[in-house]
Amino acid sequence: MPYFDAASAAPLHPVARQALLASLDEGWADPARLYREGRRARLLLDAAREAAAEAVGCRPDELVFTPSGTRAVHAGISGALAGRRRVGNRLVVSAVEHSSVLHAGETHAAAGGTVTEVPVGRSGAVEAEAFAEALGEGAALACLQSANHEVGTEQPVAEVAEACRAAGVPLLVDAAQSLGWGPVDGGWSLLTASAHKWGGPAGVGLLAVRKGVRFAPQGPSDERESGRAPGFENLPAIVAAAASLRAVRAEAAAEGARLRALVDRIRARVPELVPDVEVVGDPVRRLPHLVTFSCLYVDGETLLSELDREGFSVSSGSSCTSSTLTPSHVLRSMGVLSEGNVRVSLPAGTAAEDVDRFLAVLPGVVAGVRERLGAPGAAPSAAAPTGSLVVDSLGKRCPIPVIELAKVIGDVPVGGTVTVLSDDEAARLDIPAWCEMRGQEYVGASPSPGGGTAYVVRRAS
Repeated sequence: MPYFDAASAAPLHPVARQALLASLDEGWADPARLYREGRRARLLLDAAREAAAEAVGCRPDELVFTPSGTRAVHAGISGALAGRRRVGNRLVVSAVEHSSVLHAGETHAAAGGTVTEVPVGRSGAVEAEAFAEALGEGAALACLQSANHEVGTEQPVAEVAEACRAAGVPLLVDAAQSLGWGPVDGGWSLLTASAHKWGGPAGVGLLAVRKGVRFAPQGPSDERESGRAPGFENLPAIVAAAASLRAVRAEAAAEGARLRALVDRIRARVPELVPDVEVVGDPVRRLPHLVTFSCLYVDGETLLSELDREGFSVSSGSSCTSSTLTPSHVLRSMGVLSEGNVRVSLPAGTAAEDVDRFLAVLPGVVAGVRERLGAPGAAPSAAAPTGSLVVDSLGKRCPIPVIELAKVIGDVPVGGTVTVLSDDEAARLDIPAWCEMRGQEYVGASPSPGGGTAYVVRRAS
């Protein structure tokens, strides 16, 4: 069964498995002790740190291992903000950062700090100039991911790092999605990553803090990992993480080129095979193994379940698959279609035959879900004399508001309007996206007296 969710967690690399098993026998002792077993454990830990530092592009004494990538992000942000509290209390982030960064920002704001979010375009990338403008007075730390975890778009890290250097603001780069493919270019100040993203074991994160960066670790600490990650090191997992990082880097050029070709095939073929699909993310500046697309008139949860029945494990940022019933903050910030969202992220070794079978199965799966939901046909009906219509979709979740809009747009003449009443958060994205995809005019939205929001669409053709 093809596993297409490597962006969440990559399968354990064979080198990681071998290193893990070997270090269970050799690295069980306390590396802080001076007896024979402790010295042997210390050698393993030092070797792992050197290998990881080489891959990151920093000095070994600038890198510590943490219990997770999330812990690395939280420790990095809190420590850097505390170290620069005399400069200011403002944190600058992109609007599409991983939730671990945004949650850290929420904690900072709750403690009296401020957070500035830099918006992104429809590709998911920030403009370096806009980011530079946000680095004004009081900025203590900036955060920018190297590549987005949901749509694969690469960020202009080098340009932003230069702007941060000019402004005297350290830059923390979340490199969780990209570190397995190569080092992060640019003069970053702090960097975080997570081993399970590149085929290492879960429970190992990396935090690199350049020399000269003011940093004050927060919370109780001890003598381990420079006081930045207290607690006994999970040495077997650390050794396996470093070994697998070195291994995937050695394979990255060839495997990246091969997976990019497969992803290019998915990007090109999905819109040809499935009507009313939007492929999102930058088509060029992106990770080689990841592609995301959204399907009109499709319930995301049902779509993923049906693909799972066909043997394909994929993920989604659709609100239909979330207990919060809100679209992912990434899709929302990009302003792209969120309903029926599918993220395909290919692990190393994915066979071309599996991608071909996915492309063969997908059209039938989408068509089946649309049929069950009563989605409309491709063409609107002939113009009718009614100049305006109101569609009450209150209490209905995506993709129903858009389906009901599509069903009645042909019942008004060209120039007539349809007002959709909806309290579904996804409608704010999906109705404008539907208008753009179907050549209709999105007039705007306003609060509805009866609750929810009134979205007005004018028939253009």
